Amino acid sequence: MDDQKEKDGRVESLLKKVLTTGVTAAFMTEESVRAILKDVPLPKDIVGSLLENAKNTKTEFVSGVKNELKSYLDKIDLSKEIEKIVDKYDFEVKATISLKRKKKSKIEEE
Repeated sequence: MDDQKEKDGRVESLLKKVLTTGVTAAFMTEESVRAILKDVPLPKDIVGSLLENAKNTKTEFVSGVKNELKSYLDKIDLSKEIEKIVDKYDFEVKATISLKRKKKSKIEEE
């Protein structure tokens, strides 16, 4: 009975690690995922599948964020926002300009 509980505990622990790795892998580099999975005794095809899923999840996540950001920025009326800034703030520009003579090369001196 104790052997069965021990096996169940190992299987449960292994499954938790695989699932956690799968979710975490979406935000990690391929090398990081490989480093984590090297300690887990899994067939190469499952490791490859996890890596592919991680890559796809990362791509989908980035694409989703990009689309949401684009949608938000498309709704902004830039000229209206600039007008608000100009109405609310005074602009002060300070500049220092200096001219320095270039050093002549030996060829120019001859």
